[in-house]
Formats: sequence, structure tokens, C-alpha cells
Amino acid sequence: MSETQKVTDRPSAVPPAENGVDRFFKISVRGSTFGREIRGGFATFFTMAYILVLNPIILGSAKDKFGHQLDAVQLTTATALVAAVMTIIMGVGGNLPLALAAGLGLNAVVAFQIAPLMSWDDAMGLIVLEGLLICVLVVTGLREAVMHAIPQPLKQAISVGIGLFIAFIGFVDAGFVTRIPDVAQTTVPVQLGGTGSLSGWPVLVFCLGVLLTVGLLARKVKGAILISIVTMTIVAIIINSTADIKSWGLTTPKVPDDVVASPDFGLLGHFSLFGAFGETSAITVVLLVFTLILSDFFDTMGTVVGISAEAGLLDEEGQVPNLGRVLLIDGAAAVAGGAASASSSTSYIESAAGVGEGARTGFANLITGGLFALALFLTPLLTIVPLQAAAPALVAVGFLMMTQVKHIDWDRYEIAIPAFLTIAVMPFTYSITNGIGAGFLAYVLIKSVLGKAKEVHWLLWGASVLFLVYFAIDPIEQLFNVK
Repeated sequence: MSETQKVTDRPSAVPPAENGVDRFFKISVRGSTFGREIRGGFATFFTMAYILVLNPIILGSAKDKFGHQLDAVQLTTATALVAAVMTIIMGVGGNLPLALAAGLGLNAVVAFQIAPLMSWDDAMGLIVLEGLLICVLVVTGLREAVMHAIPQPLKQAISVGIGLFIAFIGFVDAGFVTRIPDVAQTTVPVQLGGTGSLSGWPVLVFCLGVLLTVGLLARKVKGAILISIVTMTIVAIIINSTADIKSWGLTTPKVPDDVVASPDFGLLGHFSLFGAFGETSAITVVLLVFTLILSDFFDTMGTVVGISAEAGLLDEEGQVPNLGRVLLIDGAAAVAGGAASASSSTSYIESAAGVGEGARTGFANLITGGLFALALFLTPLLTIVPLQAAAPALVAVGFLMMTQVKHIDWDRYEIAIPAFLTIAVMPFTYSITNGIGAGFLAYVLIKSVLGKAKEVHWLLWGASVLFLVYFAIDPIEQLFNVK
């Protein structure tokens, strides 16, 4: 449906507001009702509630530089708390049906790229720093300037590359793909299963989960990912109680003694704002923060515009209502996520499920946020999910992010080659930063070779110089005798 159609479809005569809440959220003005907002709030929660399972698994499966791991129960509490608070703030302050939670892709950067270089406190400090910088960019108006500096195809390639990276993590976490030991002296780095073939009940659970998830997605079932996680967790519990299984990995699926428990807020406030500078080089820290800003920054812009357009809320000039406040709240969500050790929180495209149910205002966020708050007391139930039941969601999310590849013009080499390198380098090097850097450098180089250097924004030139130093950091350190 086009934006023009959406505007046309709105009721010509605005019904009178029922009460103060209606007037505050403009429920009647936007052609909605309390019933639609409530249904939309539930739909959004059940569509994105998988993050309560996936975020603790992704962050909890990684170790920092000193071998420390984050507690799964505390991660679940932190994830639910930040999602609840920031979703409600977005509803009240931004008045959009736009829920927020720990960002997939962003948490992968934190877990597998940042944490191995420093302590968890330092890594979460970088998230807080990233959020603060985003807020500064919003206040100064520089966010739009940076948006214009990065070509749209490269933004799309970044999303696609992160999608492939996430899917690869899902395959590895489930044991569907394993690394071949170096002693094998083989040129093949990974293999199917643990021995070149699939075996064992846990991997079967993963395979069935992938089939169930893609089947539900194909049928456009609302909450497909969550339904798959819940279903395969139940299957895993049944299998675990009847079969002799050596190991499920980090989490063994079994019925907990208690379903309800008090939240564990032990991770709140555990961050060091500038500690990372003492653990790794300043240029590495700058590039890591830059990567976080890029990932959060552009996903948010696309999500905000997409959800607003779907809800028919864009004005005649295609502008999002309350955009400044919305972007500022999204930046604050990143700060809150880092301060709570839940990784950077951001706006969720799954909010479209709520819009599909009729949500048009921030009142729906009160429902979604309230459900996340309720989840604070259900951590024992949420931490029995094995990797094999949750990993299919990573594959599904990878697919959803991959769909943006259709928007890239593959006939223009000056765009296609940088986009390809961005997409390919991320999973192949197990690094999102490497992919972004490869794409930026290739774009600047090809534009220069074609005599189009002036078309490259100065911000992109600056970023490319940073990436050049990043890739050449070892010879540079040797040259200047830096250790």
C-alpha cells in the first residue's frame, strides 16, 4: 500500500476523543481504538519476545578477554528491564507504536568482536559511549549528515552481511556446522556436524526448528519465531527426559523447579565508560564505536521510517512525526542497554506486527512494555531454552535481513563490488567491522579509479582512512615500535 493510499484511507471525520488518554496519544485522531492498540501491543510483544531468549544466549555464550562469562539469569532480567522501560518511554515520549529491545547484530558485535578484546565492563562502556554519541548526533543534527554520507546500497549491504553473520552463528551454536581442528591439516575450515555428518538428538531439534520457523514465516504467522522457540523447547524437554544425551551445550532443557522467581539485577551499572582505551589501541576503540554507531544508527532510521509509513503516519513530505524525540529516545535506549549490560537496545522492525493489528500510537507500547515487565518474574521459564531450539531464530532473522540484497544494483560495479565485499567479509572473517571496512575502502578506491572521487562524502573519506589504519595496524605498530 502506498503512502498516498494510507493517507486517503484515514477517516475523513475524526471522532471525538473518549478521554484524556485518548487525547494524549491521539488514538481517535489517528483512526485507531483502544482495542486495536491493545491487540497491537500484544502482537508486537509476542513477535519480538524471542529476544528474551536469544540475547542471553548470544551474550552468555561469549567470554571476555579474561575468560569471564555473563550470567544467563541476570542477562534475561537486564534484557527484559531495558525493553520494558525504553518501550514505554518511546510510547509516551515519541507516541509511535515502536518497541525497543537489545538489537540482534549489535549484540553479536559485543559478544564476538568487542568482549574478546577487553572486560565485559569495558565492552558495555563502549555501548554507553555509542549511545551518548548518537544522542549528540541527534541534538546537533549531524545524524542526518552522516546518513547522507553513506550510499544507500552500502547501508543495505551492511544489513545483509550482518544477517549472514547471524545465520552463521546460529548454525555454529546449534552444532550444525563445526570448525575442523587445525591438526587435520585440511583446507576446509568448517564441516557439517561434528564429524562431517549430522548426528544426535540436539542437532535434530535444530533442524526441525529451522523447518518449523521457515514454514511459519512462509505462512506469515504472527509470532512465528517465538512459536518455533517455544515448540522446539518443549520437544527438547521431552527428548531430554527420555533419551540418553551426552550434552546440549550451555543450556540443558528441563522443567525448572520454579516458574516464577525474583529478578536478578546483578548486572545493572556494571560498565566502564573509558576502560576500553586501557585494554586495546585507541584506533581500535574508535573503529569499534564507529561500527556500533553505524549498525544502530542506520537500522533505526530504516525501522522508524518503515513503521511510520506502514502505519500511515508520515506527513505530506514523508516526515516522521516527532522524529527528533524518537531518535533521541532510541539513542538513550543504547545508553540504557549498555548501563544494564544488556547490549545496545534499538527500535524493532517486528513492531510492524503491532501495526498490522491496528496499532497507530504509543499506547500500544504501554501494553508491550508491560508484558516485558511481567517477563522479569519469569526468568526460570525463559532460561531452559537450549541453543538448538533458539538458533533457528538466528537463521530466520538472517534470512529477513538478507532480503535487502534485492535493492542493490548489481550491474553497477562501483556499488556492487563494495557491497559484495561488505556482505562476504563479515561471515568469512567472523567480524562485522572487517566487512564494513572492506566495503568502505573498496567504494572509495573504485570511485577514485573511475575519476569520481568528488562524489565520495568527506565523512566517508575520513572513515576509510580509519579503516586503512585498522587493517594495517600491525605494520604501523611495528613501524613506530608500539606494543
